[in-house]
Amino acid sequence: MPERTGGELLMATSARPVRIGVLGCADIARRRMLPAMAACPDVEVVAVASRDPGQAEETARPYGCRAVCGYEALLADETVDAVYVPLPAALHAEWVEAALRADKHVLAEKPLTLEPARTAGLFQLAGERRVALMENVMFVHHHQHDVVRKLVAEGAIGELRSFQSEFTVPRRATDDIRYDPGLGGGALWDTGVYPVRAAMHLLETELEVVGAVLTAHPGFAVDTGGAALLRTRGGVTAHLTFGLDHGYRSSYTICGSRGRITVDRAFTSPAGLRPAIRLETGTEVREPVLAPHDQVAETVAAFARAARAGMSLGRPESLRQAMLLDRLRRTAGSS
Repeated sequence: MPERTGGELLMATSARPVRIGVLGCADIARRRMLPAMAACPDVEVVAVASRDPGQAEETARPYGCRAVCGYEALLADETVDAVYVPLPAALHAEWVEAALRADKHVLAEKPLTLEPARTAGLFQLAGERRVALMENVMFVHHHQHDVVRKLVAEGAIGELRSFQSEFTVPRRATDDIRYDPGLGGGALWDTGVYPVRAAMHLLETELEVVGAVLTAHPGFAVDTGGAALLRTRGGVTAHLTFGLDHGYRSSYTICGSRGRITVDRAFTSPAGLRPAIRLETGTEVREPVLAPHDQVAETVAAFARAARAGMSLGRPESLRQAMLLDRLRRTAGSS
């Protein structure tokens, strides 16, 4: 039989769903990502791996896929085209690299790594291996933010003046991995990513860190809250707040010379929600209600397209985000 060309192999691969294995049984995998993957026609969930065989079996059962004991075994499986990595943040770099070296496409939870140089190295490795790497920042795939950017571009609120964003969540059980410094816990890495990425996404320009504070409440070994002040070269400021021991808040406001736009449920908008954007100009207030949009499904579909193309998605944004988070951490540590 003659050897198939690269183009023929790509066509054969693109004719079937991307076969995904999941490294770990984290809550976000069970609650959000696995259901979305199972519903996506371009994806087939073929395996779930855990170091605990019982947990792997329990997680895999609803999807009729294989339970695999150990992450190494899943990466060695030639029937797996891609992997999803929902492990604790401190483990991302190790297992993303292992997956890339096994020639698997990778969708990894945010933050991709805890060091900008490590993030850059993984994207470089993905390019060398000709596989796709994507950081799982889901909210940017929701169409409400496209509507906001269009309003700003059309001058609906005049010239930009400031941006404010909050993402805070209530306290969890004390043994939650978010409070474990050895696993990359802390508010900056968990909830801080959202307002930082929102500032990048909505202001669409380079951002400089002016100041930052990280706060650890008594009894915690990690930062449980924080705030940061950023600015653009043009003088637009961005005030960001994040936390793990707060009342729930998920929002941003963009202020201009003639008005402001506010978005609530900005980062974790449920699939069935009809989001409302509040546009205030002078004494006039408009709240256009948008059609529901499933940001998780959109994320999974985007990853499937990237995997089929063998091209990473969101590399510039992930690198900028990694550098900003690192600067925030360093600035807070020196204050």
